[in-house]
Amino acid sequence: MRLRAAQGKLKVEHSIIDGVRDLLERLLAQNPEVRSVIPGVIRPVRDARGKVKVRVTVPTANGWKAIALSAGARQELFVSTSLSREDLERAFDQAMD
Repeated sequence: MRLRAAQGKLKVEHSIIDGVRDLLERLLAQNPEVRSVIPGVIRPVRDARGKVKVRVTVPTANGWKAIALSAGARQELFVSTSLSREDLERAFDQAMD
């Protein structure tokens, strides 16, 4: 599979919803344990208003899947990392500040 763009550790295969790209760039800059983040499919939802919110959901083979909510949409994020769920949630919280 060929990536349309690769910017360091942020692999861009799809577009990224408003506000999430900056959050992901801060997350990667602040946490060397995060190997890469691959944004996935975007779907419209009704409850995604206000500030960007991120929920870490399920483990994957090499990290975690998370859901970002912002601007009336949700986007899957595949995070390649050795961090535990709690540590990754804390890292997302710090990147949002």
